[in-house]
Amino acid sequence: MSVTTLLFILLSVMAVGSALMMLLTKSPVHSILWLIVVFFAISGHYILLNAQFLAIVNIIVYAGAIMVLFLFVVMLMNLNSESEPAKNYRLHLIGIISGGSLLLVLLAAVMKIDLAHPVMMKVGEAGLISKLGKTLFTDYVLPFEISSVLFLSAMIGAVVIGKKD
Repeated sequence: MSVTTLLFILLSVMAVGSALMMLLTKSPVHSILWLIVVFFAISGHYILLNAQFLAIVNIIVYAGAIMVLFLFVVMLMNLNSESEPAKNYRLHLIGIISGGSLLLVLLAAVMKIDLAHPVMMKVGEAGLISKLGKTLFTDYVLPFEISSVLFLSAMIGAVVIGKKD
């Protein structure tokens, strides 16, 4: 068994186990922390697929910014069991039907997997940062600059709106 296969199995077990813990944990804060572990495991898969840029962006954007935002929202909501609304059993039934349908679709997809042509790890240079940078600054330089001006105007707008009179 190669090191790549061993890392893939380890990261997959970590991702699935953390996802299960995220779903089974009662505390919303602990669920968010388990979701951060899932994002780190997915970033490890991106590195195995030779897509370092996606791995770094996944860690910075999702595990960093989005999860901090989720934590602030959950902590500001002050979730108490006394203020919890009554449970709707129709929603539970709809959730069970939706989850069963998703399970059937996933099982059908797994049964159609072609084992003769497995995914090759660390092949190609599509996910490399140097290739992405060259493409971004040669073929897509105008949309890149337009988006940077848009982000700059959004930051200026946020400062103006947040500024006190």
